[in-house]
Amino acid sequence: MAHLFVPGPVDVAPEVAQAQTKPMLPHRSPEFEALFHACEQRARALFFTQYRVFISASSGTGFQEAAVRNLVRPGRRALVGVNGAFGKRWREVAATNGIPVDAVEAPWGQPLRGEAFAAALQARDDYDLVMVVHNETSTGVENPLAEIAAAVRSTRPEALIAVDSVSGLGGARVEMDAWGLDMVFTSGQKALALPPGIALAAVSDRALERAREVPHRGWYFDLLRLEKHRLKDSTPATPAVSLIYALDVQLDRILAEGLENRFARHAAMAQKVQQWALARGFDLFAAEGFRSKTVTTVTNTRQIDIAALNAYLQEHHGMRIANGYGPLKGQTFRIAHMGEIQPADLDALLAAIDAFLQAA
Repeated sequence: MAHLFVPGPVDVAPEVAQAQTKPMLPHRSPEFEALFHACEQRARALFFTQYRVFISASSGTGFQEAAVRNLVRPGRRALVGVNGAFGKRWREVAATNGIPVDAVEAPWGQPLRGEAFAAALQARDDYDLVMVVHNETSTGVENPLAEIAAAVRSTRPEALIAVDSVSGLGGARVEMDAWGLDMVFTSGQKALALPPGIALAAVSDRALERAREVPHRGWYFDLLRLEKHRLKDSTPATPAVSLIYALDVQLDRILAEGLENRFARHAAMAQKVQQWALARGFDLFAAEGFRSKTVTTVTNTRQIDIAALNAYLQEHHGMRIANGYGPLKGQTFRIAHMGEIQPADLDALLAAIDAFLQAA
């Protein structure tokens, strides 16, 4: 039974965890290169892409930095959507790398919309990169990615689109090629249900061509360097070999379940939690129609003691949920339903919360 209902790290299936105990391989060996190649090829299905997938020993935030370092030419700007903590972080990542950055903003809990991006792009013509957080882990908002991408494409077709789907990909649909996205990345410890420490990014040919025009891309996250080594089925620096063993096993499990079945499972679990929250007198923080399929942010309208609830869940049931993120701490709590979690696991969690509420 699942016990981590937090938006990462999440529960890892025993066979995936066990895969990490395989003997180490030299990362410049033919055996490792065959493993790496197989993982990279199969991972493309997660992104619905024909393009390459880079596998990094980092968190997803590393690829936030890669996007701003590689995809904005000197004298040009970036535009980022901010309606939660991780859009705000991406803006900070750009600014601390010396990239001029502007924001399309919406109140926390509300979605970013395509027309707002179109208006910003019409106001000035020097944006090289548009950055969008697909699934805001802090608020439980799933931004309408296809709509936003279409607005960008029709307004400034030369602008690249980078997407942070750290807590979405693998639990919700992201069609990179069909939606015209140039870079999409995720972290292993969310909906992919891997141990922390590995991140994946799909990158278009168009993005690589843009990177060739950027002189100071850094070293570790240089997309052209990553591509050079990917073509040799390897990475520029030492990869997390044990985590790639785990990725190999988990890709088999995900594809055996089927992506459509996986998306349906996550959507059904989201609906289950939403209905439970409303029936218990709570509100949902994310606007209706834009609610995440992997994490539900519940507004604490009943003013329960969230720390006491979590202490009860841990002591009596071995379970954990998440408090609100940053300024939302105490005002909201978050129930993640991603990765290995099944509907029956959610039933057990919600019954345990009901017991706490009845005793309070």
